[in-house]
Amino acid sequence: MPKSNCSDCTCRLANEVGQLKAIVNAQSKTLAKLVRQMREGCKKDEEPKECTLCGLNPCLKCLQPDILYHLGLDTETTDFPKVFGDVRFVCMGGTPGRMENFAYYVMQEIGLKINAATKLRDMAEAGKRFSLFKVGPVLCASHGMGCPSISILLHELIKMMYHAKCKDPVFIRIGTCGGIGVDPGTVVISSEAVDGRLNPAHEILVHGISVQHASQLDEGLADEIKMCHDPDKDNFETVIGRTLCAHDFYEGQSRLDGAFCEYTLENKQTYLEQLQSQQVKNIEMESLAFAALTSRANIRGAVVCVAILNRLNGDQIKTPHEILAKWEKRPQELVARYIRKTLYFNENDSLSEEPEDETDKRASQGAAGDTQKAPAEEAE
Repeated sequence: MPKSNCSDCTCRLANEVGQLKAIVNAQSKTLAKLVRQMREGCKKDEEPKECTLCGLNPCLKCLQPDILYHLGLDTETTDFPKVFGDVRFVCMGGTPGRMENFAYYVMQEIGLKINAATKLRDMAEAGKRFSLFKVGPVLCASHGMGCPSISILLHELIKMMYHAKCKDPVFIRIGTCGGIGVDPGTVVISSEAVDGRLNPAHEILVHGISVQHASQLDEGLADEIKMCHDPDKDNFETVIGRTLCAHDFYEGQSRLDGAFCEYTLENKQTYLEQLQSQQVKNIEMESLAFAALTSRANIRGAVVCVAILNRLNGDQIKTPHEILAKWEKRPQELVARYIRKTLYFNENDSLSEEPEDETDKRASQGAAGDTQKAPAEEAE
């Protein structure tokens, strides 16, 4: 083996070992604290946990039970504080398969594991609309396609956070998009969501009257996720910019390849170049509803998507599926790094504290999330 390859392999291995040690040390510290609290006992004067979300429907407290129809869950048969009370991150993407894969990936990245004979359970299977997987403090959900679909999911996830009394949950949408003047494979983190008129608001009709809600995203969160990108090691670029949210895939995005098209190539190019001049980096179909609903509830939100083509150069997606599959993992990698960093690398914490005794080691073997026994062929 060439000397340079050996050196690269050694450096990569050393880096991975260092990351693993940091995670183990951080987990050991957390477990040590839990064991100490168990020994000392819970404080009787501790205030009851309350949800930090705000601006929600005042009638929620009167719903007995509250039925989250599209998730197949309700507050009568599910103990929300017990099942979901520890959720700190809610990640969502378009398809069930993508989010199930992300759940397993983030489980590995934050140092959790499950028995080989089990698999993560789709907690929304009864609803037959969305998928929902829980991995420790991370909830992974599929949202379908477009603002109507993701808005339904968000209403019910926000209600879930309320009933579970979650504190300061972070919501992140992970997906794909069409780039505007950026190379395919580039990860775009949204600074703001705008509509086709570049209006930063999500419009809905209530009683036949137009109501607009500001589509604000958390700039600090966008910066934190971007800081997880390593320009020296990652083989892709990450940028922050405005995102245009369209209401459909074809005419709403000025494509020329739909079943109908009543504009010219020149019209399309002029519009896309106008978007580029206004710092719009990408086009997708969910960010307006996502940004509006999360900001209304006082939830920090971010949209992280990979561009699968540059719309200034064409409309159809001709990249081979195996390459697209690799690109789709890029925003997942950044988000997983952000979650791991937030959980284990608080700058105020010291990573030097060791577990107090063998109880900590036994606790570290706990389950990653809600699981079910895998079929025999998958367990082999």
